[in-house]
Amino acid sequence: MKTLSIACVVIAIVSFGFLYARGKEQKMEKSKTAQPGKTAEGVFAAGCFWCTEADFEKVDGVIEALSGYTGGRVANPTYQQVSAGGTGHLEAVKVIYDPSKITYAQLLQVFWRHVNPTDAGGQFVDRGSQYRPAIFYHDDEQKMIAEEVIAEIESSEIWAAPIVTQLKPFRVFFKAEEYHQNYYKRNPYQGYCQVVITPKVAKIRKLYVERLKPERL
Repeated sequence: MKTLSIACVVIAIVSFGFLYARGKEQKMEKSKTAQPGKTAEGVFAAGCFWCTEADFEKVDGVIEALSGYTGGRVANPTYQQVSAGGTGHLEAVKVIYDPSKITYAQLLQVFWRHVNPTDAGGQFVDRGSQYRPAIFYHDDEQKMIAEEVIAEIESSEIWAAPIVTQLKPFRVFFKAEEYHQNYYKRNPYQGYCQVVITPKVAKIRKLYVERLKPERL
């Protein structure tokens, strides 16, 4: 289901991905003024949803991160169907956040430091079309912000290969089975979690110490 055979590659590539210039933050902060009490959503596919969920849920301003499936042709798909690769779905995470505390641009920062944007065949040890990276925008503003960031990354030439991360309109999100929710939190000592997810979480904690939820510090 989840292989550990080339787990060392994860650590190496993720570490490189985290080098994307933090000095770009001001330009990325193009988000409309948030109204107190309002929530917003972002949907991101970044490989295994166990990993993606674990990263986002630690960031202050994120209310909830849900693992699920999106971008496919079948309603209410199961994990087995998606894993078989015949539904067209991607493993993804719906991030429900408070835009008065964190912007969509800042969420994109977490996303880009989580993926290898040049790999359309999966992410790190997780191979298959269901693991390809993608951003699903909810409106024109999210699309514009994502397009600007993609153009910025391409012009920076951080990655030698072309950026293949897809930018697609959001349609529908199907929540994954309950045992996938908060998987890392509930199974921190499982083999895949220890070798793959824990190093990613450590990087997020280091880079975003000032933005982590207080109880996570």
